[in-house]
Amino acid sequence: MIHILTKQGHFKAAQNMLEKIALRDFLSSHSVLSALVSTHDDSDVNAHVLSWLLIIYGNLKMTQDAIQVFEHMRAKCFRPHLHACTVLLNSLVKERLTDMAWKVYKSMIKAGVDPNIYVFNVLSHACCKSGDVEKAEELLGEMELKGIFPDLFTYNTLISLYCKKGMHYEALCVQDRMERGGVCPDIVTFNSLIYGYCKEGRMREALRFFKEIKGAIPNHVTYTTLIDGYCRVNELDEALRLREEMERKGLFPGVVTYNSILRKLCEESRLKDANKLLNEMDEKKIDPDNITCNTLINAYCKIGDMRSGLKVRSKMLDAGLKPDQFTYKALIHGFCKAREMESAKELLFEMLDAGCCPSYCTYSWIVDGYCSQGNEEAVLKLPDEFVQRGLCVDSSVYRALIRRFSRREKVDYAQRIFGTMQRRGISGDCVVYTSLAYAYLKAGKEAAATDLLDGMYHRRLMITIKIYRSFNASYAGDNNILAIFWDLVSVKGLFSKTMFKHIQQLKVNT
Repeated sequence: MIHILTKQGHFKAAQNMLEKIALRDFLSSHSVLSALVSTHDDSDVNAHVLSWLLIIYGNLKMTQDAIQVFEHMRAKCFRPHLHACTVLLNSLVKERLTDMAWKVYKSMIKAGVDPNIYVFNVLSHACCKSGDVEKAEELLGEMELKGIFPDLFTYNTLISLYCKKGMHYEALCVQDRMERGGVCPDIVTFNSLIYGYCKEGRMREALRFFKEIKGAIPNHVTYTTLIDGYCRVNELDEALRLREEMERKGLFPGVVTYNSILRKLCEESRLKDANKLLNEMDEKKIDPDNITCNTLINAYCKIGDMRSGLKVRSKMLDAGLKPDQFTYKALIHGFCKAREMESAKELLFEMLDAGCCPSYCTYSWIVDGYCSQGNEEAVLKLPDEFVQRGLCVDSSVYRALIRRFSRREKVDYAQRIFGTMQRRGISGDCVVYTSLAYAYLKAGKEAAATDLLDGMYHRRLMITIKIYRSFNASYAGDNNILAIFWDLVSVKGLFSKTMFKHIQQLKVNT
């Protein structure tokens, strides 16, 4: 029916019917797509039907289904509609599937679909998201070759990209070029330029641009960007003056504006003023967000006021906000500093239950806290406690504990964790072996270090550039031992040829 309606030019009816069954009948599967196109031998009709299906899936954010439809069209040599390609590219960029977006673009060009300004703008946005200046400039050149003139969105995307990269001269050149091309800058243009300078703390230039705004009206983003910039360069009075000016002009600050000021007050340990600001937010019916609560929790934890920190978390939960990684991280750090290790451990369990992944720093604080109490055995029991609570204990947990014990030169405890890890059938990676081997060498146990490096060789675990740089930074004061260790690693054949050349080049440069 869909094919007949399409053949007869009843496109709207065909589209409506296709949309009704798109979700229900798994139309993106290979077998169904093949059946769909085999019912009619008219390639134009098939191109219409599949393009509409692609648009439906793209608009419904069913990106993988849309990709399957596109791939099927490519395999059957059906040319997709330009609008269908634009919708697919937009979906891919929104989901940060940048590599796939470029593959789709190349395929559509190969299929004979000529891009328009909308396609180029979507791809420019992809460049901005990935921070790829070179690709963005290539894209602009391609537009010129095809006789497609950049519009306001194109220029604004380029300016935003340059400003984020700190390339102010290039951003100003784009602004000059757009004005010469008859495209007037809007407030988004000025906001990007102001943001670029505020990000680097160049407030004089940012203020100059603010005062030179013509043909546009400063908005919430403009003022919030400037207020945040002044807070970052320790000019809180100027930030507060701008907030007053903002309100006089009928632009009332939102939660983002308040968060910038709150962060600065907390940095200066002005918690009374921070609470006054919170009361002001409450009076103005401005709901705090996670950043507001995390900023306050972090401030209380830094001064050791864990009771107040927990109160803020309770208010956060009452407001329907969900604690995130930063919430748990701040509280765990605070309890570790206060040497309240059982509370820190309980929060670690809560963090894992909530689906948040603790970082190396989090585990380091736990290890340091227990070690300061002379209770290393409590750390050794952690993996068992995780298992008892039904939590997953993967290599990242063991890696973090081994790294920290090794860093604190408690190699016997690191070895015991390593033994537990192996008994549970979890293999150590490069970081585990290298950390332990270095700790043994530093403790004067060269034979044990050699055995571990031999184990690395047998498992084909090679030292990466990242590990090499990390160790050099972490153990910068151990010049003699570090040099001996890298010589031992080299003798054991744990450097690839590429890695060895990189090290030689580093030595030449230093």
